[in-house]
Amino acid sequence: MEAAALQTPTAVLADEPPALRRLMQQASELESGVDTDDNAWRAAVLYCEASRSGSIEGQYRLGVLYAFGKGVPESRPFAATLFSQAASQGHAQAGQMLDSIQLSSAELPACVTQAQLPEKAPTRIFQDLQLDMASGNTLSIEHFLQALPARKRWVIPLATTLSAWYSLDPRLVLSVIAVESNFETGAQSPKAAMGLMQLIPGTAERFNVRNAYNATQNMRGGMAYLRWLLAYYRGNIAYTLAAYNAGEGRVDRYKGIPPYPETRAYVRRVMGLYGRSSHEFDETITDASPWLAAKGR
Repeated sequence: MEAAALQTPTAVLADEPPALRRLMQQASELESGVDTDDNAWRAAVLYCEASRSGSIEGQYRLGVLYAFGKGVPESRPFAATLFSQAASQGHAQAGQMLDSIQLSSAELPACVTQAQLPEKAPTRIFQDLQLDMASGNTLSIEHFLQALPARKRWVIPLATTLSAWYSLDPRLVLSVIAVESNFETGAQSPKAAMGLMQLIPGTAERFNVRNAYNATQNMRGGMAYLRWLLAYYRGNIAYTLAAYNAGEGRVDRYKGIPPYPETRAYVRRVMGLYGRSSHEFDETITDASPWLAAKGR
């Protein structure tokens, strides 16, 4: 698909018939209201109807609900098919989500192929994030999340779902978010780091993040970088976090955690929340850091 054919959701929606735009408006009002599974499911009902009628934006929005299990059961195959359909018709954000979900599928929910209601999502506590409150570690990410204000808790299920897509432990991702931004989507540092995972402009560009203050885009970029760093440092959490904070160039230069007070404090804080020193990694993503490879680790 040529770049010139890509369109924003606003442009896509503007091209659709008035009846479909009204359906989208009704569904948007449900989603922007009180955040409940019932409202999300009712929005999904409208998106299903719009998708059956050929709405590109409806396909994209329904894909988002299936991707994150909002109102409907989480289904990456359904989401992938819906994103693929919308992207093939020029929907830019659908193409980005398809890249993130990393799955090829031809499965569609029954509510898109015939006039029927979508299945409702099961009720979940903390959206499947396993909490262990018996550890006695008052610094754990689990305790941090328990004290998180209600207005910020919506980030937890989003981060948990995206973590699975990037083969990351959601506890690590949430620990990074806690230290980086305290779950504030609009956070900005004096060094121009932006959003939940505090992406600097260079990192945002490196991982194709167009709007670093968009929660999903920001976390996709931050997780892609974490996943790359874990491969580069062969699962070593301390080196990964040091590089996330100070850059892999500095970690390689010092062959370990750089002697910067800010970086060392950052590594201590995140590891204190996460409580682990290693993580699984995909060695096919990149070669190991040269100095680490020379050490045979």
